[in-house]
Amino acid sequence: MAVFGVLGGDRRQLYLARSLEEDGHTLFLHGLEGLEGAAAFPTLPLEELGRRCPVVVLPLPAVREGGFLNAPFAQAPIPLDDSFAAALAPCQVLGGMVGKLRQTSPLWETIPLEDYYQREELTVGNAFLTAEGALALAVEHAPGALGGSRCLVAGFGRIGKALCLDLRALGAQVDCAARKPRDLAAIRAMGCGALTYGQVGGPYDVIFNTVPAPVIGEEILACQGPDTLLLELASAPGGICRRAAQARGLRLLDCPSLPGRFSPKASGELVKEAVYYILEERRKLS
Repeated sequence: MAVFGVLGGDRRQLYLARSLEEDGHTLFLHGLEGLEGAAAFPTLPLEELGRRCPVVVLPLPAVREGGFLNAPFAQAPIPLDDSFAAALAPCQVLGGMVGKLRQTSPLWETIPLEDYYQREELTVGNAFLTAEGALALAVEHAPGALGGSRCLVAGFGRIGKALCLDLRALGAQVDCAARKPRDLAAIRAMGCGALTYGQVGGPYDVIFNTVPAPVIGEEILACQGPDTLLLELASAPGGICRRAAQARGLRLLDCPSLPGRFSPKASGELVKEAVYYILEERRKLS
């Protein structure tokens, strides 16, 4: 059995720690002090955690704005600098979306650092959890039922595909906008309306955007009714024109980190499986 350090993050990291412990591993935490349930695990200062834990798991995403670790429940902000990297130098470090972390110190060039969010099994599973969370928000905030509603999904990546499947299963009338001919063919085969962005009109009851580039602009928003709900699932700057949405009085919800909000246990399990695959490939797990 291995000794793991779980560093920062949200409820996903707590469920990850619980699942690792259930598998017989030893766990130490840091940067989760303010999260309910974290007190069940021993905590260590960062430097000691680096000495005692051969494997350290960082959150998804690892970095938040300002150059700090993504650790909203830490007692104090955890700066990502040379000291942070030096503390974890003895460890195999795994994190989600670690590109920005590598830029915080030249020491990362010599530290074993893996991005578990590059694992296909995690990103596919995470897409379906994201879609479930988006549907939960739509049910909560849209004035009508999703069954029988007219929905637009912008983008046919992993999350877009998951949304189309889930919305169809609920009985919604689903259009999906994409650019590539092969995606449009797949959308039609799925039983959804296939549109290019120039063909999108309305009105729709709910619009889900998954594209991190401007795709839902003034012309599309002008076709919507006053009750149309807009959900922005893409990373900043997103794909929905905020100015146009505000001018028309349309409700726009930002939807970051939906798996952490709605399904942290399932998300933690996905991270654990990705971590296991990586460690097995590198023979770090016994």
